Amino acid sequence: MDLNLAGRGAIVTGASKGLGRAAARALADEGAHVLAVARTESSLRELAGEKFAGTIHPHVCDMRDREQVAALVDVAAKRLPSVDVVVNNAGIAPAADFLDMDMAVFDEVLEVNVTAIAVLSQAAGRHFVERGGGRIVNIVSTSGILGKAALAAYSASKGAAIQLTKALAAEWARYDIQVNAIAPGAFATEAQAYVTGDPEVLRRRVRKIPARRMADPEEFGPLVCFLSSPVAKFVSGAVYVIDGGETAKQ
Repeated sequence: MDLNLAGRGAIVTGASKGLGRAAARALADEGAHVLAVARTESSLRELAGEKFAGTIHPHVCDMRDREQVAALVDVAAKRLPSVDVVVNNAGIAPAADFLDMDMAVFDEVLEVNVTAIAVLSQAAGRHFVERGGGRIVNIVSTSGILGKAALAAYSASKGAAIQLTKALAAEWARYDIQVNAIAPGAFATEAQAYVTGDPEVLRRRVRKIPARRMADPEEFGPLVCFLSSPVAKFVSGAVYVIDGGETAKQ
């Protein structure tokens, strides 16, 4: 299937590693021009040096800085042929017993995982209204659906991001702006090294997943590409769970 992504422009946040990197690669493989956003410039430049049908343009941004986040659409408009897609992937997930959590940490999680999405989505939404449409894909988590112990702040932030996705989808559909979310489960990324690096911990984790394995980050990209494409023109307000059946058994 031709997703018709060649020549389109996309912003991907948190693109230096993990699922964000997989998303940026997948879009660029389809011929898109990607503004890859993260805090680590060296990782972004390494990504930009890979060969793709499209291109990767590295850009350093701190998602806690609202002015920097709000400026991303203007930056992309100057560096890409067009701005058609925003993939809000950047996020943080500090683990802690909530009884002991510093509320400053809680605030930071909400700033990065919710407010940054809202700020960038608002800037993108204004741009998309002017140009006649666009796509926003918010990367949430199964933690935002089920809630997880020791991840109260993260779970709360991802639940909020899911509802923001649905609200914006309802509000912006008349402008031909589609807003969807992807809720990943267990992926073998750098963030899960404490699981994948310990055979016993990995065994216990995999037992909870009906597919009996963790996913490869490369399995994430195709869904991002579909939701970023004109093929998904009538899809909006949806939350796509990609977790090997883990939440389905709850």
